[in-house]
Amino acid sequence: MQIANRASILTPSLTLSIDSKAKAMKAEGIDICSFGAGEPDFDTPEHIKAAAMASLDGGFTKYTPSSGIPELRQAIAEKFLSDNGLEYKANQIIVSNGAKHSCYNAILAICEPGDEVIIPAPYWLSYPEMVRLAGAEPVFVQTSEENNWKMTAEEFQNAMTPRTKMVILNTPGNPTGSVYTREELEKLAEVALDEEIIILSDEIYEKLVYDDVKHVSIASLSKEVYDLTITVNGFSKAYSMTGWRLGYLAAPESIAKAIDSIQSHSTSNPCSFAQQGGLAALKGDQQPVEDMRAEFDMRRLYMFDRLTKVPGVTAVKPEGAFYILANISRLSLTSQNFADRLLSKANVAVVPGVAFGDDRTIRFSYATSLDIIKKGMDRFEEFCRTL
Repeated sequence: MQIANRASILTPSLTLSIDSKAKAMKAEGIDICSFGAGEPDFDTPEHIKAAAMASLDGGFTKYTPSSGIPELRQAIAEKFLSDNGLEYKANQIIVSNGAKHSCYNAILAICEPGDEVIIPAPYWLSYPEMVRLAGAEPVFVQTSEENNWKMTAEEFQNAMTPRTKMVILNTPGNPTGSVYTREELEKLAEVALDEEIIILSDEIYEKLVYDDVKHVSIASLSKEVYDLTITVNGFSKAYSMTGWRLGYLAAPESIAKAIDSIQSHSTSNPCSFAQQGGLAALKGDQQPVEDMRAEFDMRRLYMFDRLTKVPGVTAVKPEGAFYILANISRLSLTSQNFADRLLSKANVAVVPGVAFGDDRTIRFSYATSLDIIKKGMDRFEEFCRTL
């Protein structure tokens, strides 16, 4: 049977593939140090779980409005105002089945066959596939380690063509951990404004920033930028709610209306009782978020220190998220070959950088215990000495 071309052109997720292989080895009794995780290793805070369970007990198990319950959309609007200086009405907020779903909805609402979408590389691996599913073409801008894996305004400008419709920014970033400064965002915004390019700003790691770094929402720079920006966020990373599948976006009213229509005919509403958990997350105690961020910070510093002492390996100190992108090009292996051999010979799982558009690198996640990080770094260092 012939499947649709849109499905046949997609590539399997290497992050899920590595994770699946590592889990299979663990099931065989092999001691695996896995650094492939894209989710916090902390449980969802108790008050969030309690709110969802109470809603279940109360029978809150039916359809909700497709774009989310009004009180959650209002709470998200209040969050944008207090955290990001962004003023949105509730009808500009669309709650979806995870931030990934929000990104895909936004791309579907904006992009058509023949359009181009600029994506800085290394990138989160689903962006290009979402663009292709919409019939558009991803255009990659290769960033440099010397510039902390961030796209410059000049690189953005040089990648643009008359077909450019959208640019995707992810700050704090996956897989790089890089955070764009206000000044860098202002320069990028200036380029987008010149040609009225829609900005999809994925800010899912917003709460996980370190040192004195400040997260800036690009939509907050000016009214003109606000009118071109779709801001995506969610509950997965900050509140350790990955399995709850609850994300959201904010956009100009005309775009939000179009996205609402798309969602109403595809998935309808996000899970009813998960929305009550999301409401509790925003309205309740934020200390668990800070506690998790502080633990990630400690792990970040330890892992970065260990990685950068390994001969032949370089890395940029991450400023956000929970990943370190290590450059292993001096060790003369492709990222896939390196990752495969590291897993089979040293029982250490990482994600090859080819999945993110940069075959010189591998991604480590420090969303795991410090004990596992210490053991894994010992194994990684020993493995690199054999190359």
